[in-house]
Amino acid sequence: MKTKAELTSEYILEIAAPIFNKNGYAATSMRDITEATSLTKGAIYGNFKNKEELAIAAFKFTVKSLMKDISKHLELSNSPIQKLFLISDFYRNYYPYSKKNGGCPVLNIGVDANNQNSLLLKKVKEVIEKIQDQVATIIENGIEAGEISTKVNAMQYAKRLDTMIQGAIFMTYTMDDEHYMKDTMNQIDQMIHNELKI
Repeated sequence: MKTKAELTSEYILEIAAPIFNKNGYAATSMRDITEATSLTKGAIYGNFKNKEELAIAAFKFTVKSLMKDISKHLELSNSPIQKLFLISDFYRNYYPYSKKNGGCPVLNIGVDANNQNSLLLKKVKEVIEKIQDQVATIIENGIEAGEISTKVNAMQYAKRLDTMIQGAIFMTYTMDDEHYMKDTMNQIDQMIHNELKI
């Protein structure tokens, strides 16, 4: 059973995470957080020592939720090659999914933190590396299972897939047009078929 302090911290993160994600670190004030949570600054600082710690925790909270949903979607198949298709399938509907959280946390916080907060940027880079490592592992498993060509460089393709996805997210949000996302996911599917699949 969670303590009162743990429940309060969780409540703060649930409210604060979409605000930081949508507005960015610099544009989000502690007043925004106190007004949204109906808590005093003292109550917030009792759980997080400063704004930076809260912003990092909020980013981790949003990413954890995203990764959990992607992992759940990937459980639809045990086949590594099918898991790659399930990644593109998940992101095909990412625009409406991510809108409720204020946008894509990796893209939003990554761009925002790049010029604002080196510690937050470091956390974003760690998440990107983790995502790419997980995709590379799926590809390596596919090679071992005889589903993916042995000529494929797993990490190179993991980085390429992630770059295409993040680029499509940027264009989809900038232009407010899901076509960019869906078209790129179709391109990724073709790449999997033509360059990876045996």
